[in-house]
Amino acid sequence: MVITARAIARLHAGHAWVYRSDIISAGGASPGALVRAVDHRGKFMGWALYSDASQIALRLLSRHDESAPRWPSLISNRIADAVAYRKKVVRDSDAFRVVFSESDFLPGLIIDCYYDIVCFQALTQAMNLDSARAEIQSAILQQLAPQTIVERVDARIRQLENLPPRESSVVLGERSTTIFHSNGIAFHFDALGGQKTGAFLDQRENYAAAAAYAHGQALDCFCYHGGFALHLARVCEQVTGIDASRQALEAAEQNSLLNQAQQRAPEIEWLEGNVFDVLKDYATARRQYDTIVLDPPPFARNKTALAKAMRGYKEINLRALKMLRPGGILVTCSCSQAVADSDFEQMLISAASDAGRQVRMIEKRTQARDHPISLTIPESAYLKCFICSIS
Repeated sequence: MVITARAIARLHAGHAWVYRSDIISAGGASPGALVRAVDHRGKFMGWALYSDASQIALRLLSRHDESAPRWPSLISNRIADAVAYRKKVVRDSDAFRVVFSESDFLPGLIIDCYYDIVCFQALTQAMNLDSARAEIQSAILQQLAPQTIVERVDARIRQLENLPPRESSVVLGERSTTIFHSNGIAFHFDALGGQKTGAFLDQRENYAAAAAYAHGQALDCFCYHGGFALHLARVCEQVTGIDASRQALEAAEQNSLLNQAQQRAPEIEWLEGNVFDVLKDYATARRQYDTIVLDPPPFARNKTALAKAMRGYKEINLRALKMLRPGGILVTCSCSQAVADSDFEQMLISAASDAGRQVRMIEKRTQARDHPISLTIPESAYLKCFICSIS
């Protein structure tokens, strides 16, 4: 498959993607095929997995050896390497991300472990091939020995990859629910419900970091299943969690009940509502808190939504800053990859100026280490978590 000079420059810089606009000749490759990428002179650039539907036409699999890699049997070795890496970096949790796509050299594959249930997502034509799916499941069994394997399906991604519709399902075992533990806190897990592959594992280390500074009366906004709130409840006098989803709050309440008997933590107040509206009402009523967490869903899924997203981030941060007592702690997050660290920091500076507050950065954090960041693939870095002291 012949690619442009622009694509070659991107690959030389360490990226793993070739866009459709940079394909000169596809050479009749079939969907999901392993193809040899070359320049216009036929010089070898790498082996890549091909999609005939996605704007990302090629995802690099190997760049070092002109002989074809053993695909899909290569999957097993790379999953084994990914598991070995997690054994080094995951602490105090039996739930973690096992494979993070390009960052683990398995583009288009996500695998998450939740105690005795492992979920996987095949996000590309190549990973959706029957041979690849069989290799993925075999490697999961060999490396992790779960009781259950579940395939989670992202309908939007399947549509973009021109893949036939498929429902999330249990592919091995019978039970789709379990209880996992993270930082000493227990969580219910439903493998066939919830967002992403079921829980926000990327915030695990940030939950613990936030609890190290939190105190007094705490407010957890966009609380989902209570990840931050449950950690804050171990150190705060009072905790309120807000989310627009009743279903999410019911799950959060179940998680709270699961932990109350063991930890003797204060009961958490769960409030259903639009966070923007609630914060506006609370700020008008001059409510005050010692700790506020802002962990919204992605406001910007692409660059075109960036301006609107930054207005949304500023609004909630401005209101939170006005509601914090002197010495208060603000934990503010963005999971939008389109939002750069510098943009998020400038937004917070602007909000602090408008609120008339002084903000000191205690920690500038990112996703947990089981979601490794490839320095040459900026798309692998998406989560921002700033922990600040407010005066």
